[in-house]
Amino acid sequence: MPFIVIYDANVLVGNTQRDFLIQIAQTGLVQAKWTDRILDEALAAVQKSRPDIQLNKLAHLRRLMIEAVPDCLVTGYEPLIEGLHLGDPDDRHVLAAAIKSGAQADPEPRQADADDECWRGLAVVAALSTRWACERSGYRRERVWAELAL
Repeated sequence: MPFIVIYDANVLVGNTQRDFLIQIAQTGLVQAKWTDRILDEALAAVQKSRPDIQLNKLAHLRRLMIEAVPDCLVTGYEPLIEGLHLGDPDDRHVLAAAIKSGAQADPEPRQADADDECWRGLAVVAALSTRWACERSGYRRERVWAELAL
């Protein structure tokens, strides 16, 4: 059974990152999930940064994304939103979708805290690798290595 991951809007905005994450999902190593609301947010961000892109092209991109990853859309998560309390209430829908879908991780880039050493933003590495580690190599430097089964 593949590792279930919610792809939040911020990881679906850039072409290269979005395509890479979709390709990972297509390998079957992870089951990527998102909601219509997440896609709305991602495509609104694309439109904001690239107002030259026509709406029909964004609608086409949405269809391609949904077709590229079978069973990607999470539905029925909305009743969970009100009962969730997060620092940013606008993120409750993502957590609700993660709960509903049984997701094990939400690969969301974040600014590392000053005292973070390992395990920050490495959910995808952990999900895809057979073995991995994070090693300190100096003050505020670390090396991450992973072995992938091919």
